[in-house]
Amino acid sequence: MIRAARGILAALPFVCGSAFAAEPAATLLTADRVWTGDGQAHAGWAVLVDQGRIAAVGPADKLTAPAGAKRIELPGKTLIPGLIDLHSHVLLHPYNETTWDDQVLKEPVEYRVLEAARHARDTLQSGFTTLRDLGTEGANYADVAIKRAIDEGVIPGPRLFVATKAIVATGSYGPSAKSYRYDLDFPRGAQEATGVDEVVRAVREQAGHGADWIKYYGDYRTGPDGSARPTFNIDEVKALIQAAHQTGRKVAVHASTDEAMRMAVLAGVDTIEHGYGGSEATFKLMAEHKVAFLPTLTAPEAIGEYFQKHVRGGAPTPAMAQAAHAFALARKAGVTIGCGSDVGVFAHGSSARELAWMVKLGMTPTEALRAATSVAAAILDKPNELGSIKPGALADVVAVDGDPTSDIRAVERVGFVMKGGVVVRAQ
Repeated sequence: MIRAARGILAALPFVCGSAFAAEPAATLLTADRVWTGDGQAHAGWAVLVDQGRIAAVGPADKLTAPAGAKRIELPGKTLIPGLIDLHSHVLLHPYNETTWDDQVLKEPVEYRVLEAARHARDTLQSGFTTLRDLGTEGANYADVAIKRAIDEGVIPGPRLFVATKAIVATGSYGPSAKSYRYDLDFPRGAQEATGVDEVVRAVREQAGHGADWIKYYGDYRTGPDGSARPTFNIDEVKALIQAAHQTGRKVAVHASTDEAMRMAVLAGVDTIEHGYGGSEATFKLMAEHKVAFLPTLTAPEAIGEYFQKHVRGGAPTPAMAQAAHAFALARKAGVTIGCGSDVGVFAHGSSARELAWMVKLGMTPTEALRAATSVAAAILDKPNELGSIKPGALADVVAVDGDPTSDIRAVERVGFVMKGGVVVRAQ
């Protein structure tokens, strides 16, 4: 009976208010231009989609669509690959709405999951068809369930790569024990571990529960004065990364201090998140070891707005200036830079703010677009599946007003979204 009911639901055109009907065998998308994920946009090109993948791309007058193919015309728009944000938290929402502590301690996990469903929908509608979600922040393994619900069509949302709980050194993360009664036992923002055996156990537990990536906090605000300090030692970091790589999973590290960044690079980490305090020497080391950088430039702007009276577009806060300096050092060193925004700290559905920051701080619009498409796909080890409009790739296609290769703000003007060959937004 249950299987039969699911079959009936799958045949319906609308589930939970969103379209999940199967697309025709083939769809021809035409627009003013197509940007494939590299180089310049091509005027007069079109994209042929078949069975959820890109079948062909090229000059519209040279593409032949099969008989019965659906035709979608998008005048005034540019077709680009579905965008990718490599640092998100679908289970968080902006801290000016509810503080991080109150989200973790006062919002039931079930409530946070329902909120996350809305966050996922808003993200997909904004043209971001893939997220790497880096930690549930006290919601256990809820990201695995959200990923499954999206994959099975229960809710609309982007393709997720999840890290589950994340791993922190004992006593180093929130909610901060010193802020509450010592005899209280409350949820932790991540899985605590001390010593080689415990960090290896945490990796294996998270992998066993469905983590696609492993994330750990290489430093946090544990200094006597509240300053960021490295937490794990080098032996713990090496063991953690080795255990993750042994399972075939890459490792991301939250690191804002130069010491924690350097330790992570030498231990074999795959990506560094934030990196605000990185030195020129450490960014050069990252380039040599092919460690990718996710600069999360929007997060300090958002925190400045919430708590430091920063006005968007005004003089940068010290944290914003530090992030900009790190970004410049990374670019100078030739580090691979992907789009990772820390969305959740700010509103879901507005990850495009990160691309605008990248351009403001020196990237060309095309470089920023690549950071959120082909470069991000390579970081995920999915260069043939995601981040490009090319034959064989998944049909994640977004249409934006104008030409984002000359005006990056065009990515904020989304008028059409296709994920895996299914139209999920159409004006």
